[in-house]
Amino acid sequence: MAMTGEIYHSPMVCQEEELHVLAVDDSFVDRKVIERLLKRSSCKVTAVESGTRALQYLGLDGEKSSVGYDALKVNLIMTDYSMPGMTGYELLKKIKESSAFREIPVVIMSSENIMARIDRCLEEGAEEFIVKPVKLSDVKRLKDCIIKGDGEENVKKNLNKRKLRDEEDDHPGSSPLTPVSPLSPSMACDLASSSRSPSSSPSPAPAPAVSIKRPKLLHSS
Repeated sequence: MAMTGEIYHSPMVCQEEELHVLAVDDSFVDRKVIERLLKRSSCKVTAVESGTRALQYLGLDGEKSSVGYDALKVNLIMTDYSMPGMTGYELLKKIKESSAFREIPVVIMSSENIMARIDRCLEEGAEEFIVKPVKLSDVKRLKDCIIKGDGEENVKKNLNKRKLRDEEDDHPGSSPLTPVSPLSPSMACDLASSSRSPSSSPSPAPAPAVSIKRPKLLHSS
């Protein structure tokens, strides 16, 4: 499918422009799901089955891009994490190492909610980490963030909020700890004096002292 346009250098997109998303997933079913959600959100979609094919499309594999480097335009890259040959994390690193495409937002998708994996992708420059199944609300939110130019900071704030919601769902009975304010000096004195005062219940009376008299010895005359 031939694509036209210019090389994309900024995450900001004019609202009148059509958002072009490069979707990468080795699962045929997941690719079709992502493609359908993106098209429902009025996005243009290019779907490929591997990280290698994505690099070929972008012209980052050392060979000429299949659509021509000067005719390529991508506004967002969504890639699965677990793929044979090249993982989504490795694809992310390749994109962020490119001077031409490092500014393109990259979103990682995975069916596994592994915090170490999420942190590693975010540290490498991923805009967001979405746990599958991807929902239409996820796609619309990403599109709105890119169109409005909210940037990486705002998207990561949304991710942190999502993490907090997930943790609250895992521990429904837990509530955040309320900080205890320090006691004033007068309150501390009252508390100390009350702890020294006798308790309301009467304490048992001490046992009476018993005097033991030694018997007098009788002497025979």
